[in-house]
Amino acid sequence: MTFDRSVKIAPSILSADFANFGAECEAIEAQGADWVHVDVMDGHFVPNITFGPATCKAIRPHIKTVMDVHLMVAPVDPYIEAFAEAGADVITAHMEAGPHIHRTLQAIRATGAKAGLALNPGTSVGNVGYLLDLVDLVCVMTVNPGFGGQKFIHSQVEKVRTLRKMIGDRPIHIEIDGGVTPETAPLVVEAGADVLVAGSAVFKGGSVENPDPYGQNIRAIRDAV
Repeated sequence: MTFDRSVKIAPSILSADFANFGAECEAIEAQGADWVHVDVMDGHFVPNITFGPATCKAIRPHIKTVMDVHLMVAPVDPYIEAFAEAGADVITAHMEAGPHIHRTLQAIRATGAKAGLALNPGTSVGNVGYLLDLVDLVCVMTVNPGFGGQKFIHSQVEKVRTLRKMIGDRPIHIEIDGGVTPETAPLVVEAGADVLVAGSAVFKGGSVENPDPYGQNIRAIRDAV
């Protein structure tokens, strides 16, 4: 996994067919996805439950690009090694998920995975500066975590702009998660984001049997930026 600032589209399989994950991962990659985003929810840190390391391990052989695992769980530290062993290329933990985020980021990097730091909409970027030497990605939540299909929170665009200035020349991605569409994507890319997570905006209208809409949706976002 090499670093570059080109815009990457990372469809979230939270919006895929749960009964057909492997084929869905292959379909979105064939249709132009750059990364595959896996939203892990525990029913505690967020009000929803999705899947765990076993699912990630099962779909890993079907992903040829980057498996981007977003842990919306608390506590997070006990699960890092399992997701790394399942094949995650990027493991992102929330600043709000525990009292020792510095230690958490160290633990992620110790597995060999890239370390991501996620920020909820109500979380300030003030403390991020102390963590930049440990992160490979900062994920700005532009919805409240826990469910797909929510409306984009426009106030987060300025947060992205602030992060872009803080990061400077460091090889750190800025990822946007929530409400990404062809209308909102240009706002965050202009502010400095380079990884766009999109769930329903990618998967709407398509299926494994009819994947062409996936490609059309991905291209619509890419063309907009």
